[in-house]
Amino acid sequence: VLIAIYLVWYFVHDSTRKYSNIEDHFKYGSIGSETGGTIFTPVGGVLPPYLVFKTLPKVCPDKLPGGYASLGFVFEPNHDMPIGVSRRWRLGMEQVGLNCAACHTGTVRETPTSQPMIVLGMPAHDLRLQQLFQFVLSCSLDDRLTAGSVIAKAQEMSEHVSLMQKVLLYTALVQRLKLQTLQLQNRMGYALSGPLPAWGPGRVDTFNPYKAIQFNWDLTTLPRNEVIGASDFPSLWNQRPREGMHLHWDGNNTSVDERNLSASLGAGVTPVTVDHASLQRIHDWIWTLPRPRYPFGIDQARSIRGKAVFDQQCAECHSFTGGKTGTVETLASVNTDPYRLNSYTYIFCVNQASLYPNSQYRFTHFAKTDGYANQPLDGVWARAPYLHNGSVPTLLDLLEDPANRPKQFIRGYDVYDQRRVGFMYDTPEAKATGFLYDTTIPGNGNSGHLWGTKLPDDQKHDLVEYMKTL
Repeated sequence: VLIAIYLVWYFVHDSTRKYSNIEDHFKYGSIGSETGGTIFTPVGGVLPPYLVFKTLPKVCPDKLPGGYASLGFVFEPNHDMPIGVSRRWRLGMEQVGLNCAACHTGTVRETPTSQPMIVLGMPAHDLRLQQLFQFVLSCSLDDRLTAGSVIAKAQEMSEHVSLMQKVLLYTALVQRLKLQTLQLQNRMGYALSGPLPAWGPGRVDTFNPYKAIQFNWDLTTLPRNEVIGASDFPSLWNQRPREGMHLHWDGNNTSVDERNLSASLGAGVTPVTVDHASLQRIHDWIWTLPRPRYPFGIDQARSIRGKAVFDQQCAECHSFTGGKTGTVETLASVNTDPYRLNSYTYIFCVNQASLYPNSQYRFTHFAKTDGYANQPLDGVWARAPYLHNGSVPTLLDLLEDPANRPKQFIRGYDVYDQRRVGFMYDTPEAKATGFLYDTTIPGNGNSGHLWGTKLPDDQKHDLVEYMKTL
């Protein structure tokens, strides 16, 4: 009887690590994305259980030579998992999942030899999320991934593997993981590879994996202009004044809570596993989280002149008091790349409403729009690259005519360009480590947003200097 009680408790109890500090909770706390699985239940979610996830780079070193850090994850001392990866005991194993910090934590360096500054709430401009998924799927199906290899690599990394964990790994967990990975690859493979453009660092195709995982749609049957939609991660600070504004790049929702819940589903949460209390705690924190202050010097004289230019040229759409801030600018007006807008369809919107039926969490604020939302620009210095798809590397480049903006540039490098306001993209160091972004590829276009492009050069530099202070 005691053994039976223990086994029931072992496989039924659900617990997560608690963090009293809200910043630690944001960085490492669970939001319910660790869907998990054991010998008795199917493995679910994108990430495998903790022991498997931790050892994958050692099991398949040729597939990810630099480990998870090479995918843009940020590691802190005394943490074996990077910021944005949570741990939760569920279904007899410790599981891992992604949380909000994975996509909303960035780093900034002043020089190539400087220590990186970690900025919470900042778009994760170096995160290669698509490559993470590709690696996990590929290594999970590799013949080298066996129960024995997981246990051996875990022990080499000084990780204790209990007798029960060994039994689960040897009995059926690895086999079930491979089976579930095959099923997941069949559903998500088209969105992650093949004929579609690569996302690149700092970007995610928000809704097409969502279509495959949450709704089990066959993406190969959809029109091509609906399955290309990679766009930049947004910032998460100062959310209180954003309530009621059109959120997401295309302005398809006006509720911060619904936006957060929808984003959690994109991170791997399911309507069954979602941790609403944890999400509420994050909501309360980002509600008043201050935007990060520009960490370098500012030319005050230029900034003062630039404020006058901003008030005349930009404030109507991008200050919190602007008459058009938080509204949707039609595609015909802004004329930026249309793919992200097209990927969110009316049919998808209707299906979202079915996710939480007869629940207080049911989506009621989503709507299909005809353009992109005018966003407030607080902390804009930390939100590079620019436009919804990150197709323009710096603010100074954004003030150029589209024909003169960089056609190709490097993304995924965190040394800051204080003159152009963005990240360095044309230095030897950037070229050695970054991702080549090509604006001629579908979904990557850098056209449109012509406001400010006719200004004299002096006024452009003044404007950019002032925007460091926002």
